[in-house]
Amino acid sequence: MSITRRDFLNGMAITIAAGLTPWQALRASPQALTQSLYYPPTLTGLRGNHPGSFEAAHLLGREGKHFDPKSAPIEDRFDLVVVGAGISGLAAACFWQQLHGKNQRILLLDNHDDFGGHAKRNEFNVEGKTILGYGGSESFQSPRTNFSPVAMGLLKTLNVDIEQMAKDFDQNFYPDMKLSRGVYFDRKNFGVDKIVNGDPGRAVADDIAPDRLNGRDITAFISDFPLAESDRQALIALHTEQKDYLPELNTDEKVAWLDSHSYSQFLREKVGLSEMAIRYFQQRTNDFQAVGIDATSCSDARICALPGLDGMNLPPLDAESLADLDEPYIFHFPDGNAGLARLMVRHLIPAVAPGETMESIVLAKFDYSQLDKPDSPVRLRLNSTGVHVANVNEQGKPSVDVTYLTGDKLHRVRAGQVVMAGYNMMIPYLVPEMPETQAAALKENVKSPLVYSKVVIRNWQPFVKLGVHEIYSPAAPYSRVKLDYPVNMGGYQHPRDPNQPIGLHMVYVPTLPGSGLSPREQSRKGRALLLGTPFEVHEKMIREQLQGMFGEAGFDHQHDIQAITVNRWSHGYSYFLNGLFDDEKEAEQIIHTARQPIGRITIANSDSDWSPYANSAVDQAWRAVNELTAMNKESV
Repeated sequence: MSITRRDFLNGMAITIAAGLTPWQALRASPQALTQSLYYPPTLTGLRGNHPGSFEAAHLLGREGKHFDPKSAPIEDRFDLVVVGAGISGLAAACFWQQLHGKNQRILLLDNHDDFGGHAKRNEFNVEGKTILGYGGSESFQSPRTNFSPVAMGLLKTLNVDIEQMAKDFDQNFYPDMKLSRGVYFDRKNFGVDKIVNGDPGRAVADDIAPDRLNGRDITAFISDFPLAESDRQALIALHTEQKDYLPELNTDEKVAWLDSHSYSQFLREKVGLSEMAIRYFQQRTNDFQAVGIDATSCSDARICALPGLDGMNLPPLDAESLADLDEPYIFHFPDGNAGLARLMVRHLIPAVAPGETMESIVLAKFDYSQLDKPDSPVRLRLNSTGVHVANVNEQGKPSVDVTYLTGDKLHRVRAGQVVMAGYNMMIPYLVPEMPETQAAALKENVKSPLVYSKVVIRNWQPFVKLGVHEIYSPAAPYSRVKLDYPVNMGGYQHPRDPNQPIGLHMVYVPTLPGSGLSPREQSRKGRALLLGTPFEVHEKMIREQLQGMFGEAGFDHQHDIQAITVNRWSHGYSYFLNGLFDDEKEAEQIIHTARQPIGRITIANSDSDWSPYANSAVDQAWRAVNELTAMNKESV
């Protein structure tokens, strides 16, 4: 398969703009031409919050448009309607079925052309081989320690074996090839394009064992940086000296200071680094925190294993943070948590794919035509955006009307109860009857914009020549570029030959370093930036950065890039507590207020826990379903 730039520009982005139906758009995609079925995972171009998925929501939230539910007749009735078919929405349907029986009529609605929410499968067919990747939610975070009995119970129901997952992840593959992590200094910000390999630093959520990093001595590593000698020496000292940078404060005062000052402030005011030396750390926290070090507290920087904080006799980290640092990040389907989403869909609608094991889901070609069959107790309706949800009374019995848009057609269904499993900030626009205090609390969860781009390259010899499998960029747009996780599962074999194609995972977080803005404000501005950025600009950004990184090793972007999928998440990570800008007790109250039921409408999503993790999404689904179950018992 060779996808040209013309293909990119004449794929999804233009077909949607030309007014084609989702089916026609899918058929217009270069990779979907050979597919006889509607099969979104093979789409390239602009994905994630793709064109066609957000316009109706923007009419509600940005333009204040109101839809008249009464203009649409009630077309059908369900026991449960779930608005949002991401991990939390799918889990809610599974839990409802578990508690109330498999004969319950359930409808799931989603505004995207594929299910899974942020857990999206990217599938490429290259030179007769399948290459899988994840478009968003990627792995289970510390399941042995941090997953609740409820989350582990759902995994058991779906036949997910986390210990087998750990074995399926070839943790020593890249270390055995003598590859390491590296740092890319780009010409625009550092005067030269240079990759320095052998980073010995520890990482949060690390898939490589600490003794297999292939890191160099820290002094030798930093000595290769294209920085002034004084900056190199200052960075070496920061990494090697156990120094108390807050000697005048007692332990409690130190903790308070670290909670209330950014890591960039610490480096500038207490360590005394130059602005150029500080720049080296700017995007270290982008991937995990969704903001740079200017909006990350020192306490959170400590969780991310950043240097300079180990010599101050601080209290030990909490158990969850320690687990994120110490437990290997290896609980990963080849398509990320899309594997979990697919397992739940198959559990709810068995006709979509054969099999019962987690292994059988990996290479299964889902039959999307089975998702919305009239005779199925569970129906999943894609390309359908909820626009109005309201409690109603039908002959003395509480019910809920759900109005949604498919294309430009308004539809209405009636349900016994509803779970809202979309973004917190959208729920007030869909449920206008909720109290103003709750609406305000929901809008406090401002999701972080993220871009996860998947780039299939012809071969990965440039990585081998430079001795790296993953690269951090302090200032280039994509802060992280890595070879895909080495997972063998269910007949899928990860790429092993450097002469053969492989998928790259690239992370771009549109932040505003040095702006002084809060994470919420940075997210709002970053989201506006993403919304106004067409695919060809993303493509140019990707090509320029990869060429700058690997050009010296023989990489030619015009020849070596075979496919690009830009997973644009204008609304990505759930907002989570930031010590620089949030009061913990106030945040807890906001969370509590935001997720209260409104009549027979409950709320389930990772936003409702202020925690951007798959297990949080599952836990909140369990809470929401049990709230509804308790209401039903009371009314009997």
